Amino acid sequence: QVQLVESGGGLVQAGDSLRLSCAASGLTFSNYAMGWFRQAPGKEREFVAAITRSGGSTRYADSVKGRFTISRDNAKNTVHLQMNSLKPEDTAVYYCAGDRATVGLRAVGSVYDYWGQGTQVTVSS
Repeated sequence: QVQLVESGGGLVQAGDSLRLSCAASGLTFSNYAMGWFRQAPGKEREFVAAITRSGGSTRYADSVKGRFTISRDNAKNTVHLQMNSLKPEDTAVYYCAGDRATVGLRAVGSVYDYWGQGTQVTVSS
């Protein structure tokens, strides 16, 4: 049974940092590109960042570029999202997801195969 479990969310002030983690089990982690998505209340889910299976390439949404960094540790089956200079508009539930396709880094959530349950990030002004 595949499980993706996010952690690290919380309530912070604007300008602060948070590091989200996603622990994977039940799959060959290094065979999956990994992505982070987020969904704010009343809004559609949106792409945040993705990383290739080896960790050699990354992709970011324009809204987070330069502030967020995605990384992975294949030895520990984990993917991280370092979030710096947080803004109130970053408030959302953040989800990690796994994509077993080998067609590059994809920003469309519907193509991802597995999802975590999400972790809440709230940024106050």
